[in-house]
Amino acid sequence: MIPARELIGTHDVALVTLDSLRLDVARSALAAGETPHLAALLPPSGWEERHTPGSFTYAAHHAFLSGFLPTPARPGRHPRLFAAEFAGSDSTAPQTFVFAEATLPEALAACGYHTVCVGGVGFFNGQTALGSVLPNLFAEAHWTPALGVKNPDSAARQMEVAAAALKALPAEQRAFLLLNVAATHTPTHFYLPGARRDSVQTQRAALGSVDAALPTLLRALRRPTLLIVCADHGTCFGDDGYWGHRIAHPAVWTVPYLETVLTGDPQ
Repeated sequence: MIPARELIGTHDVALVTLDSLRLDVARSALAAGETPHLAALLPPSGWEERHTPGSFTYAAHHAFLSGFLPTPARPGRHPRLFAAEFAGSDSTAPQTFVFAEATLPEALAACGYHTVCVGGVGFFNGQTALGSVLPNLFAEAHWTPALGVKNPDSAARQMEVAAAALKALPAEQRAFLLLNVAATHTPTHFYLPGARRDSVQTQRAALGSVDAALPTLLRALRRPTLLIVCADHGTCFGDDGYWGHRIAHPAVWTVPYLETVLTGDPQ
């Protein structure tokens, strides 16, 4: 387990959520060599299989931002990187960053971090009361239609916005970035020429666009950085007759996950 408690204050934190990305799609793209930049971040074993605490974006991100990241998909008690103070927690360990605030953005802000949200799906658009709840947790939040699910170039645009926000900060300023990647969320059919319906193949093509855009963000991340990349949930493409998410299906609950520390001299 990465000792998150020891890293807060000296490391930036970046949480990149690949919205709706299925574990099987992530693994097949990796095996085919279609995600080289993500591959460089992954251990030799590849994507870790985990279970998400929420079956759709709003629920999953609320959980994530209170310290409940996806749980390893195997029996046992699994210590968490982050945890709000909660009596009787079995998943809080000495390495866990424990905070008194209700959410991680609030906790890191109290530690002197500048918090940045780059949204993708509608729960981050700020256009309604519901769409403002998550971005309002951050000191700085970005969303435009160009960053959303209907733009085939959204991944590149989102990486550019996130990179610009990080580069604008003073060198000594620690940052917490949440980047909710829209490209892997429905609709994805336009990422695969000739496709008329979303499928595992079109989501895999969408993931390729995310990987191609990723270097823009990686160049801008403050090092050292605690980086988490995961799906918030998966989605069904006709599996057992189901389509979409917000349902209790293995394709929805099982997600890809990686955590790593990007090393280097503090800036």
